[in-house]
Order: sequence, then C-alpha cells, then structure tokens
Amino acid sequence: MSWTAADIPDQQGRTVVITGANSGIGLEATRELARNGSTVIMACRSAARGAEAVSDIRSDVPDADLRVEECDLADLESIRSFADRLDGEDLDVLINNAGVMAIPRSETEDGFETQFGVNHLGHFALTGLLLENLGLDEANDSRIVTVSSGVHESGAIDFDDLQGEASYNKWDAYAQSKLANVLFAYELERRLLTTDANAKSNVVHPGYANTRLQFRGPEQSGSRVRKAAMKVMNTVLAQSAEMGALPTLYAATAPEAEGGAYYGPGGFKNMRGTPERQASSDRSYDEETARRLWDVSSELTGVTYDRLPEPAQSAER
Repeated sequence: MSWTAADIPDQQGRTVVITGANSGIGLEATRELARNGSTVIMACRSAARGAEAVSDIRSDVPDADLRVEECDLADLESIRSFADRLDGEDLDVLINNAGVMAIPRSETEDGFETQFGVNHLGHFALTGLLLENLGLDEANDSRIVTVSSGVHESGAIDFDDLQGEASYNKWDAYAQSKLANVLFAYELERRLLTTDANAKSNVVHPGYANTRLQFRGPEQSGSRVRKAAMKVMNTVLAQSAEMGALPTLYAATAPEAEGGAYYGPGGFKNMRGTPERQASSDRSYDEETARRLWDVSSELTGVTYDRLPEPAQSAER
C-alpha cells in the first residue's frame, strides 16, 4: 500500500478533535485534515502554542477551519472542563495523539506517574467524556484513533506498581503507557461492537519520526550529551513528521480503515514508509489484561463508560 496525504478523501462537514495538535505528528495531521475540509478542534495544553500552530497552518492553508481549546491531559479537571465546553457539539473523529516520552519520574495534578497519566489515563478519560459527542447511534462513520508507539512491543502492564512508585525506569514506563494505548483501543473496539455502535476504534504508530517528542527526556534530565545524540539520530534515521502522521491520517479518514486494527509505516523495520495494517505485540491481544486495565483506569479517573458494557466474549467486525 502506498497511501499518502494526497489520498485523503474530502472531509467537508466532518469535525475532528486532536490532542497535542500544536506540534509534531499532531500538527501535521491537523494541517492535512484542515487542507481537506475538516473542522479541527485543537486540544492543546498551551493555548499560546496552539495559536502559533494555527498561524503556521493558515500560512499554508489559508481557509483552514481551526479552533484552539485548552486541554491538559495531566489534569483531570482540565479534561473535564474541555469536554464540558464541547457539550452538545457533534464530533466525527477523536484522535488521541498527545504524549510524553522517557522523562524523569514526575506526577500529574492527580498524582499519577506522568507518562501513564498523560499517555493513557488522560486519553481514557477524554474518550469516555466525549463518547456521546461521537454520535454512536448515527451512521456518520465516527472514529477514535489512538496513537501508540512501536516501543509498546517491549511493554508490560505492572498492576502491582502502575505508577512506578516502587521502581521507576523511564523507558519501561513509556513502554507500559504505549502498551496501555493499544490495549485500550482494542477493548474500546470490542465494547463498541457489543453495542452495535456506529463507530470504530483503531490504533496507530508513527514509526520513527523527527519531532520534539524525543527531546523532552534529555531536556528534563539536563543531559546535553543525550540531547545531542538524539539530534543526530533524528537527522540520520528518522522520517519527517509529515510521513509519521500518515498512519494517523489513514486510520482517521480512509474508507477502508478497519476498527480494531493497528496501522504503522510499512518500510524499513516499520520505522518509515507509508501506512499498512500490522500486528501489535502478543501482550496487546490479551483480553483479560485489557479488561482489568479498563476497570483500573475507570476507578483512577472516575470516568465510567456506562454506554459500553463489558463484552461477553471477543467480537470481530
């Protein structure tokens, strides 16, 4: 498959929410969605950086229909406030894109380890709070796209120490959060199927894309050596953010994109290239782990998916 941004179908009349829309993969996905007619609600931790991203996009797409809304995924109150402001608005696509990677241990406003809290729990809460906006009973091809990482393949869910309080390794914590993304996306799809909802949940990874994400860890730890090494690696090995956004755009817009699927670059070691359907890690298909993670996430965030009961058994489209 050689699908590119040129293959995005007309998105006129469709409204998309994307987290982390002001930089990297989120910025490029927003640009292409707007170019093809989507109304994009840019959920950003910083309204100021969101406004800068709007100026960037409109210099390329002058008629881009964009709106910046503050949403800090490290703060459940901010997430709820964002969802409240969208109350009654119809949405077609939710892209759970924002994230942090391999940072020193810290905690969110609610006391969660930051990588698990932002990458997984924040998006779990946001999705649950926006579920009714997505018109599950209407034939509008609603989609929830969750952005994971190939690093999820080394991840495991440590239910005895989810928050890394007893032992913390920044890469293990990142891998756990990215595995949680995949488990969540698959469990969400199973629950959508159980209720015959007109919505799909799928999950993507961008491969190795040249974005600011890789620099957060070295910057927060004050490592100039690691920062310099990352700059070299991004220059030599990474594909562009534009290419890294393609799996997200495919999952969000392609008519043939399937629910319960995992999409990523199909080139060298799945680190670069155009999107294709791939297999995620064996652990990501463990339904018992997925359901336990779902229950724990609901308890931690206080967000219940009353509309989506636990599936009796594995369901397939």
